[in-house]
Amino acid sequence: MSVTPAQYRRVVFGAGLMLAVIIVSGAAVRLTSSGLGCSDWPTCTEDSLAPEWSFHGWVEFGNRLFTGVVSAAVVAAVLAAYWRRPRDQKLIRLAWGLVAGVIAQIIVGAFVVELHLAPVSVTVHFLLSMFLLANAVVLYQYADPERLDHSRGSPPQSVMHLSHLLFGLAVLVTGTIVTGTGPNSGDARADRMPFDLTQVARIHSVTVWVFVGITVIIAVQQAKSGRLSRPLRGLLTASLAQGALGYLQYFNGVPPALVQLHIVGSIVVWCFTVWLFLWHRDQEAPIPQPKPPLIQVTA
Repeated sequence: MSVTPAQYRRVVFGAGLMLAVIIVSGAAVRLTSSGLGCSDWPTCTEDSLAPEWSFHGWVEFGNRLFTGVVSAAVVAAVLAAYWRRPRDQKLIRLAWGLVAGVIAQIIVGAFVVELHLAPVSVTVHFLLSMFLLANAVVLYQYADPERLDHSRGSPPQSVMHLSHLLFGLAVLVTGTIVTGTGPNSGDARADRMPFDLTQVARIHSVTVWVFVGITVIIAVQQAKSGRLSRPLRGLLTASLAQGALGYLQYFNGVPPALVQLHIVGSIVVWCFTVWLFLWHRDQEAPIPQPKPPLIQVTA
């Protein structure tokens, strides 16, 4: 069996989509107060694999079941990487990174249950999910070299685009601290971080504004070349929408529905952030396309 680069890109897109969906479904578990709907792991309770019929139990258990779908998607990405022609060892390593990340997530998820939704464990669970999603974005970007955007913008500045990525990560970290301090704990029995919600929200907003400021500076640099790159256009739009949504949810008492939308927004912003970082790096040193073998053998 052989897989073309374009076909492999579609496989990776499917895996990345499943990784994004499980982040959203995991947030739904917390926002519906279903975090301890199953009090044990890997079974729901000590004497039952699945929960008896209850809303909270099946919201939590359903999220666990969906891990199987995600696992199948990342395994497909690994197999397709071996079948892809021409074979690229870098893509194979990146695909195995998805598998390692899912295994790590399963282990951390067990600790989240055992620690009764301790805020730090939930934070690690979320950040690991976002790193896993970043891995998928990198794999998707390089899955088909012919689809790479080699258009030239203004000369890239390593410090600038690296700081952009780092502040994107800082926004995620401060956002999880706000979540760990706020009212949506996942269960009434779960502890909260010992911070003042208003203060941590302000710190989060500062990191967001710095992040947006760096994005605007990059946009000004690129505008000198006469065009903005696709990842930058997407990031500017997503960041403004996400910022407006953040203020809306804060001034309305952090309602779960708006928090859920904010989670979706964070996924979109993070994916565009990673994509923009890769775009800048490619302008400095375009990724060489692997040379096809002299003889291609197809199964």
